[in-house]
Amino acid sequence: MADGFSLFTDRSVVAMRVNGELRDLAWEVTDTDTVEPVTIDSADGLNILRHSAAHVLAQAVQRVNPEAKLGIGPPITDGFYYDFDTDEPFTPEDLKALEKEMQKIVKQGQRFVRRVVGDDEATAELASEPYKLELIGLKGGADAGSDNESVEVGGAELTIYDNVDPKSGEVMWSDLCRGPHLPNTKMIGNGWALMRSSGAYWRGSEANPMLQRVYGTAWPTKDELRAHQTRLEEAAKRDHRKLGVELDLFSFPDEIGSGLAVFHPRGGIIRHEIESFMSSELVKNGYEVVNSPHITKGTLFETSQHLNWYKDGMFPAMHLDEVKDAEGNVTKQGQDYYLKPMNCPFHNLIFRARARSYRELPLRLAEFGTVYRYEKSGTLSGLTRVRGLTQDDAHIYVTDEQVKDELKRQLEFVFATLRAYGLDDFYLELSTRDPEKSVGTEQQWADAEQTLREVGEESGLELVADPGGAAFYGPKISVQARDAIGRTWQLSTVQLDFNQPELFELEYAAADGTRKQPIMIHRALLGSIERFFAILLEHYAGAFPVWLAPEQVVGIPVAAEYGDYLEEIFSRLRAEGVRAHVDHSDDRMPKKIRTHTKMKVPFQLIAGEEDRAAGAVSFRFRDGTQLNGVPVDEAIARITAAIKSHEQVSTAWAE
Repeated sequence: MADGFSLFTDRSVVAMRVNGELRDLAWEVTDTDTVEPVTIDSADGLNILRHSAAHVLAQAVQRVNPEAKLGIGPPITDGFYYDFDTDEPFTPEDLKALEKEMQKIVKQGQRFVRRVVGDDEATAELASEPYKLELIGLKGGADAGSDNESVEVGGAELTIYDNVDPKSGEVMWSDLCRGPHLPNTKMIGNGWALMRSSGAYWRGSEANPMLQRVYGTAWPTKDELRAHQTRLEEAAKRDHRKLGVELDLFSFPDEIGSGLAVFHPRGGIIRHEIESFMSSELVKNGYEVVNSPHITKGTLFETSQHLNWYKDGMFPAMHLDEVKDAEGNVTKQGQDYYLKPMNCPFHNLIFRARARSYRELPLRLAEFGTVYRYEKSGTLSGLTRVRGLTQDDAHIYVTDEQVKDELKRQLEFVFATLRAYGLDDFYLELSTRDPEKSVGTEQQWADAEQTLREVGEESGLELVADPGGAAFYGPKISVQARDAIGRTWQLSTVQLDFNQPELFELEYAAADGTRKQPIMIHRALLGSIERFFAILLEHYAGAFPVWLAPEQVVGIPVAAEYGDYLEEIFSRLRAEGVRAHVDHSDDRMPKKIRTHTKMKVPFQLIAGEEDRAAGAVSFRFRDGTQLNGVPVDEAIARITAAIKSHEQVSTAWAE
């Protein structure tokens, strides 16, 4: 027998896969085991690094505050967190002190040593840790270990990790954890930092105590840490919540409620342009536009099974239509109505409204449908996670023979449309069945997943697996797009559904005269208008391409006497549909330039005596580049061409 230390000499190897399972390097293996190295720069390696850093954070917290109680501490995207029950929230000064304590632990090189323990032993050892005791009680339950932390799911065993002094062998600290971990704390290196703290409900439920969560990040090297911090600084500048206020685009008034946005005129016109372009593309691509109400009887969602699978994400029922007599006796029973969380059941009813023939298929129904989802308040985040959202939703009904070609067509439509909005760096993710949360037969799922896999691979893009990530009714391909600073956003989804056509008894007359059930494709291209708006706002840092900019051109007279000259030009621009106005305010010209530059207006047309005499204007671009003496006809032609071509603001023609 051997362990990972003797098998691997590469110092970048931090763990191993033994017969497909992640294990510490100290795990003993046999000659019959299949063993693969896990390097620190791999996805698994980064998670192990971050999980180990989370444990060092927890040890540091209990060194500084022995009364702090431990929650959970999983790795997350780009970092980690750990939850603590403490008397007071953590301050920035606390985080600095914790970093110093963590540095001491890292330098010590404490070994992470795994121990298998029984329930009674773990309970006795962790008697002072109420949250850990709760996790022990959940061993094997559906929620046990759901945060990559605490116990071995399935109930086989409990494990504790000891942090052991490398010189004395003394156990310095212990935690209930399923691992794996780095061999020792020194391997965490110096590519880590604590980021911030916040409140967080224990196990995500508002019914549980509020704990204090400390977030950190960890990378294999300090250079990678610095690069990440630079990305965060750039992301902060682009934060759509910040830009939404600065550019007067949208707001979330307290009078309306959490997660419900109003779009101001400047944001409303951007949204209008997004929807108008989508509407024109839908018609070009063979879609038929439909519309459905915001509220419906609960029986519709019973048929679709959303009340079985999605009720927690729906707003509570409204009991309507009940009639009582003068004595208060119910003479007519009422019914439960729900705000709709999905549009698909309505589209099924439209399909079923009359007899359908194979000649009508593929039938593509599209709707900008506003839906409502009862997201927990702690998960709401600007426009990217809201309670009221408008989906650019479509449902396509096809025959068995049409499925693959239609899926290809939908992906091509997705790519072309996203590129028109300025997003062109994609990869695909294939979400497959979760056996615990799915309907339909295994064969149906296998066939659907294979078809999607083939379509994804034939696209030529990278196809990443997302095991268990499918919706209950069928697998999906999602398009992941990278923005201007390299962040990944899930945008479009294409899902196969063999369940709802059966539930709604949808049929069409086949060529041979028999009645057959269509296959349903769910397609959301932008996801939701609100979230897509936020993504574009951050992608462009508020400097939208000309066609999307809320105000495309502003006129700035050198003095008041040149205002009328500019108004003549701007009346022509407005006749061409350009969003343009002349700034007649009392501000001095330099201040006007600064104001409209700050508002990220693509073009400023400046006019003085020389311009008026020559029938020209001075062109000022958003980046400060200026071109003088541009004939008016040429200026108008350049502006309208930039809008029609969907181009980003370019100064190339100014050279």
